[in-house]
Amino acid sequence: MKFGIERLLEDASLRAPLKGRRVALLAHPASVTRSLTHSLDALATLQDINLTAAFGPQHGLRGDKQDNMVESPDDTDPRLGIPVFSLYGEVRRPTDAMLDSFDVLLVDLQDLGCRIYTFITTLRYVLEAASRLGKSVWVLDRPNPAGRPVEGLTLREGWESFVGAGPMPMRHGMTMGELGHWFIAHLGLNVDYRVIAMEGWAPDDAPGFGWPSGERSWINPSPNAPNLSMARAYAGTVMLEGTTLSEGRGTTRPLELFGAPDIDTRRLLADMRSLAPQWLEGCVLRECWFEPTFHKHVGQLCSGLQIHVEDPLHYDHGAFRPWRLQALAFRAIRLQLPDYPLWRDFPYEYEHDRLAIDLINGSPLLREWVDDVQAGPEQLDAITAPDEQAWEETRRPHLLY
Repeated sequence: MKFGIERLLEDASLRAPLKGRRVALLAHPASVTRSLTHSLDALATLQDINLTAAFGPQHGLRGDKQDNMVESPDDTDPRLGIPVFSLYGEVRRPTDAMLDSFDVLLVDLQDLGCRIYTFITTLRYVLEAASRLGKSVWVLDRPNPAGRPVEGLTLREGWESFVGAGPMPMRHGMTMGELGHWFIAHLGLNVDYRVIAMEGWAPDDAPGFGWPSGERSWINPSPNAPNLSMARAYAGTVMLEGTTLSEGRGTTRPLELFGAPDIDTRRLLADMRSLAPQWLEGCVLRECWFEPTFHKHVGQLCSGLQIHVEDPLHYDHGAFRPWRLQALAFRAIRLQLPDYPLWRDFPYEYEHDRLAIDLINGSPLLREWVDDVQAGPEQLDAITAPDEQAWEETRRPHLLY
């Protein structure tokens, strides 16, 4: 298969509309060709592309920032001599001065298929800015490694944030190029938008179900996104950022495992299996122990669970529901320890007046379900399933593959 960047590099006719125009690139470390050449370097070799600027999202163009709310400054590319503007530094939205550096912005970002992953919010912001000032935006499309499944509550009105780009469920099942079309329709934007589509993407095919396993090297799109297993689990494990539980930062398997020094993991797993075994299908949960070298519970031995989704014998792409699985773990902890300080109260993505768990979920509905120990799994399904079904219909006109 071919990614959008490769088709643009190989086909001069696709590049023809760029002739005589100033071109900028929004990229991160996973913005590479199959030969692992960074897209910025590959584009710089083309005589018919006039590169005048580059942009970096959260974690930076080179991906050097480990944690959330660690900003990147503006810089200059040492080899090309062009400005590199940070969209996770002093600003989140491109300024007029930044926009003045180009006519066409190429967006080449590897996404994880989850609403909270901030690269899609950055895409929204650049589309809004481009619409306002008459700039063009082209998305060089890449796979959604989580595939097409949809899961989770839709973000409610008024809960938009940098980790909530719009009213979509946690696992949206779209590519960046497709999301661009949806943003334009949803926001009513008037922008010159184009997608350089992939060739040969088969999101329903095993073993990758979205990621071309065996064909492509995995490059971390952010420092704690080290593999396909993490991408599959992320729509659930990202909620751990809003809790006092470790999500495995400071270990070699971040966002695939979770735990804390003071929970009974064996009872936790037993309670999860008793409460809603149907929410644990499609994967294997294994008891584990880990000691984070940084972040939450640093230097403390934590007991926890690891979510295994890499073995084709155990992984069922259609059955795996990471958002429900993680919600079930929260409920089991609440039943095990009713007064456990589960929800972490701290500034999250520069929001100070709302709990992180609510920002992550786009409303307080998930937290309220966890804390209401009288509400069963069917009550969460009752409010979530309609959201999921509605999104399936909403996204349908914008799917390209």
